[in-house]
Amino acid sequence: MPELSEQERLAPALETARRDQDGRERRLSEFRGHNLVVYFYPKDDTPGCTVEGKEFRDLYEQFQALDTAIVGASTDSAASHRAFADKHALSFTLLADEGGELARAFGVLRNGFAARSTFVFDHELRLRRIFHDVSARAHARQVLDFVRSMVEARRMLGG
Repeated sequence: MPELSEQERLAPALETARRDQDGRERRLSEFRGHNLVVYFYPKDDTPGCTVEGKEFRDLYEQFQALDTAIVGASTDSAASHRAFADKHALSFTLLADEGGELARAFGVLRNGFAARSTFVFDHELRLRRIFHDVSARAHARQVLDFVRSMVEARRMLGG
């Protein structure tokens, strides 16, 4: 039996419901029709995770201009995410993955925490890029640059 592609392996995880910082059940598949950045981080309100979250926040309008949703995910609770989002004015979705099932499905669960990794999907939720073991500082800009090139390539091809 052939091995599943990364896209096929992730398909069930896109349908798995998780609570966001407002307590609403959300699925990554809801973002079909938009580009999607899913970034995993270890823990709310820690130095590196705060830097990364604030950098995504500061670039959020540029991501929106490229029709790109941002979703952060960690093994923290929805209540922890709410406090983190409020404290740092994070306006994008944060998913609570308390049991680590989503991080495990994406292959980034390490010692009970999500390893810092980012997954970029196009508007059809096709996986386009994975960033593993990233540095918190300047990563959001790196992701934005990739999304910009992905969108421009699509425009050039008439998609």
